[in-house]
Amino acid sequence: MSDAAASHATDRRELSAAQRNAVAELLRVSPVADELGRRFAAAGHELHLVGGSVRDALLGRLGEDLDFCTDAHPDQTLDIVRGWAEAIWETGREFGTIGCQRDGLRLEITTFRAESYDQVSRNPVVEYGTSLTEDLRRRDFTINAMAVSLPDHRFTDPYGGLADLAAKVMRTPGTPAESFGDDPLRMLRAARFAAQLRFAVHPDVYAAMTRMATDLDRITAERIRDEFTKLLCGADPITGLRLLVDTGLAERFLPELTGLKLEIDEHAQHKDVYEHTLTVVRNAISYEQEGPDFILRMAALMHDVGKPATKAVGSDGRVSFHHHEVVGARLTKARMKALRYPKDVTAKVTALVALHLRFYGYGRGEWTDSAVRRYVTDAGDLLSRLHKLTRSDCTTRNRRKAAQLSADYDALEERIARIAAEEDLARVRPDLDGNAIMELLGVPPGPIVGRAWKYLKDLRLERGPLDRDTAEAELLRWAREQGIGS
Repeated sequence: MSDAAASHATDRRELSAAQRNAVAELLRVSPVADELGRRFAAAGHELHLVGGSVRDALLGRLGEDLDFCTDAHPDQTLDIVRGWAEAIWETGREFGTIGCQRDGLRLEITTFRAESYDQVSRNPVVEYGTSLTEDLRRRDFTINAMAVSLPDHRFTDPYGGLADLAAKVMRTPGTPAESFGDDPLRMLRAARFAAQLRFAVHPDVYAAMTRMATDLDRITAERIRDEFTKLLCGADPITGLRLLVDTGLAERFLPELTGLKLEIDEHAQHKDVYEHTLTVVRNAISYEQEGPDFILRMAALMHDVGKPATKAVGSDGRVSFHHHEVVGARLTKARMKALRYPKDVTAKVTALVALHLRFYGYGRGEWTDSAVRRYVTDAGDLLSRLHKLTRSDCTTRNRRKAAQLSADYDALEERIARIAAEEDLARVRPDLDGNAIMELLGVPPGPIVGRAWKYLKDLRLERGPLDRDTAEAELLRWAREQGIGS
């Protein structure tokens, strides 16, 4: 061995020792884990802290959820934790997992597994394993295939996870083809870890993801949705999104994103709409104040997906995408429905996509107060997110133009604040309620009341607050024109 190689090996051993000591120290001051380990040992069983818990402990980011594996079967695990755990749940029992809680920590204890997929079905075939090494081999990546035994704190790393963690690279314990063939969702998980941890994928893993992308079709929409949501809410979603597109995975469940790569931005300020979109996502993240906002990030990602279908080239050679926000909102709603997102989440993202261009009609302040009221009313409780999305969408490299757009939006926000202070825009309602409408027109509850209410609300948006006499006079005039009443 050369001197350089020997030095590198020594550094690696020292690094490993330091990190192993960090795990041991963490567990030493975590009496719950050690106490649980002693209970399993007394019952003649093994217990190991595994997977993401070990990875996160080494990264100094261990939370309150701990994952363990054991040679004990679920019934035996239940016998061990009963009377010790403050709460027990068995929702994962069919997969060999028993959950419990102790001193504010959530613990999931899973029997050694040798699970595999039958290459056709969407769910794993669970078979209990017999050893820790076998259990670790079935895990997705080497950085998640390390264990710390309890209560003796013995560190196990048969597949080089510690070295990969230090190198910030993702490899699979076995061959990538074997791992992804067992569970294709692991390909999407690789992109998610790239976004969350800022890790790179090993070239062999990248090649397998590209070659096996179509296997993702075997996975349920719900599982894909959950992984994608975690990716988009990661610390660096741009890296994960690029990986999805470059490997062909995005084409399997979010083809609209891939489609953006083909469209040139109408201002020719960006390489393409795809690059612009990634910039908008990055900008949107910079406006977040209380952690990841999935609704804002998803709206930023989808805001221009209507451009491919609306692209037109004029006689002067200029490219336009008229009404792409309308088409984009429709495509967004359909895609999120296909991914089984909740209706309320889908509705909010779709509304932001539909509204994201509205500001560009504001210009130099030509909007009337009525137009400002409608902007606020249409945005509703999404107004704050709409402000952030609209500002994020300004990615022009022309500093003068960017400054002007920013100043224009500053002016709009100031105007909204002024009108809101005068009129309580957050709760715009007609100046007469349903009871007053029925009494004045002499009609029972029904469609006429709804039409009258809408008319009065539109009038309120157009003219601002009306006094009672004016509102009643306007309602009666409208009723006469509609042939309602005597």
